Formats: sequence, structure tokens, C-alpha cells
Amino acid sequence: MSKTVSIAIDGPAGAGKSTIAKALAGELGYYYVDTGAIYRTVAYFLDLLGISPKDTDGVERYIDELTVAIEYDEDGKQHMIMNGMDVTDEIRTQDISQKASLVSAHKVVRDMLLDMQRDVARHNNVIMDGRDIGTVVLPKATVKIFLTASAEVRAQRRTDELIAKGQKANYSQILKEIQLRDHQDSTRPIAPLKQAKDAVLVDTSALDIDGVIAEIKRIVGEKIGL
Repeated sequence: MSKTVSIAIDGPAGAGKSTIAKALAGELGYYYVDTGAIYRTVAYFLDLLGISPKDTDGVERYIDELTVAIEYDEDGKQHMIMNGMDVTDEIRTQDISQKASLVSAHKVVRDMLLDMQRDVARHNNVIMDGRDIGTVVLPKATVKIFLTASAEVRAQRRTDELIAKGQKANYSQILKEIQLRDHQDSTRPIAPLKQAKDAVLVDTSALDIDGVIAEIKRIVGEKIGL
């Protein structure tokens, strides 16, 4: 089997990782692996049981009752399957996002999901985004990108996104949540958010989606000869 190509895109919450990775995967014909959705699925499962993401004993007690799988539809969209149920839409709330950050700090959770993520990359060309892809999950990824933007820009983008969907959005509250998420992700003792030494930094603060995609395609092209 020929060697697969893996592109790791790490960065803080709201930097546009999912949007960019999904679009780029579509252009390149790669599988897009949204690892954040995987941890959201775990958080959602625990939330349904009433288990706090800070409850280490509870997490360790019930994690064996959870099965997580990734499926792709004919359009290439990733679906999260929790114990046989598609929860792709249910996990997309700000509350679950915050709880996913706390859940991902548990070693038992990360160990459970690590092989699944690596297995997808072992057998397919992938673009995988998260917070520790280039440092922990795929340390030998073909290309590593660290995508970031100021907290203020990320909060404004999230606010605009929610308003566009017809939902209520408070910029100040969203900014506080993003800053809290950044702190949680970067200070957790297990697999904290940080830029891999061999990752290329891409600041999206002053770029639109097309600009970011063009820049990453340039970086990837230099690595694998697109």
C-alpha cells in the first residue's frame, strides 16, 4: 500500500479549523476528520448521564459503556455515531463545546480515542484538525499547520455565525467563553494545545476563507508537490 498523506491542522477554538479543513479536504479529495466532534460526542454521552466532565471517577466508570464511530455520507460529511445513534447535530452547542474541552483532559478518554484517529490516517489521505494532532495524534504528519486568530476576531466570527443561523448571540459572553476555552486547552496537563515545532503558523485574523485556503494550499504544495 502506498504511503498516505496526513495534514494536521491545530489551533484554538474558533480559529476556523473545521471550515478550512473541510473545504481543503473537498478540494484535495481527502477524508476530513473533525476530532473536536469526537470529543463533543463523549461530552454529550456523559452529559446525558448527568456526569460532570470534571468528575474523574464518573468518567472512568462510564466510559466503557460508550462506543464512538465516524461515518461519512455520500457528500463526504462526517457523522458522529454514539452507541449506534447519529448525534452529529446534537453535539453542536456551546455548552457541549465547553464540556468537550474538559472531557478531553482525561487520559482515559484520550487513550480510548487515539487509536481510532490514527487508524483513519493510516489507511486514508486525511486532513485532521484539533488541538494536539501535530504534537500527539499524528506526530509524523506529512504537513503540520497551526491555525490561529485573535480571541476578539474569533468571538466576532462566532457571533456572526450564530446570528446568521437565526440564533441569539452575545459577543461579550462568547469572548469570555473562548478565552476560558483557550485557557483550559493550553493549560491541561495531558496533550495541551500548543504549536508543534515543525508546524507552520497561519494567522487568519486578517484573512477571509479563500485567503486562508490559498495559503495552506501553498504550504501543502511545497511539502507534497501539489
